[in-house]
Amino acid sequence: MKGAILFDSTKCIGCEACVAACKEKNNLPAMIDPKLTAYTWTVVEQRNTAFIRRLCMHCESPTCASVCPVEAFRKEPSGPVIYDASRCIGCRYCIMACPFDVPKYQWDRAVPIVQKCDMCADRIKAGQQPACAAVCPTGATIFGDRDEMIQEARARLEAAPKAYVPKIYGLEEVGGTSVLMLSSIPFASLGIRPDLPLTPLPALTWKALSKVPDIVGVGGALLYGIWWITNRRIRVQEALAQEAAKKG
Repeated sequence: MKGAILFDSTKCIGCEACVAACKEKNNLPAMIDPKLTAYTWTVVEQRNTAFIRRLCMHCESPTCASVCPVEAFRKEPSGPVIYDASRCIGCRYCIMACPFDVPKYQWDRAVPIVQKCDMCADRIKAGQQPACAAVCPTGATIFGDRDEMIQEARARLEAAPKAYVPKIYGLEEVGGTSVLMLSSIPFASLGIRPDLPLTPLPALTWKALSKVPDIVGVGGALLYGIWWITNRRIRVQEALAQEAAKKG
């Protein structure tokens, strides 16, 4: 099953149960930030008369994965786009390339890594819903097979056409996403980008890759780069081990 989240803004009451569940599940600080940060992976914003969730959109063809020079990001067959901190070299090209401005960097850490929603990939693997969907009291956030979520979204549009903008956001944007959205007001009014193409974004990939320093032909710099990457990975592994020990 390729899973997907369907968020229906018309059902959201802004209770932030999804935010709290995400914090608890991922052992993140309890303080809720107004915007996405390395320590807040989803937020609920009120725009005009509606609420909107911010989280990783889990693109079908993720630009973060295509731009990453060390394959720290990958799209799982089950839907989530996940991040392997042990591979990350800290280049932050993913941050520059993401069309939804999702990945965030731990600027306050000695050994920083990128952080974002992983759609509770471990829970999905175990046959469970993402934490946010499991706790939503109104059904504003639900989870299931992507095709079934698309069918459900279309059924809602057909059943109450006057209650919705006639569009499923994420169905086609940037090649499609595993987070789909419905709204009663234009998505632009919710702060959702209406200008994205309906195909994947290789242009953003090349834009980010063009920032890679041209060191291929410089032996000394290349050797230094190899040393730096290896050293960073060791430090990241040590930091992750320390975090795991604290949580254990």
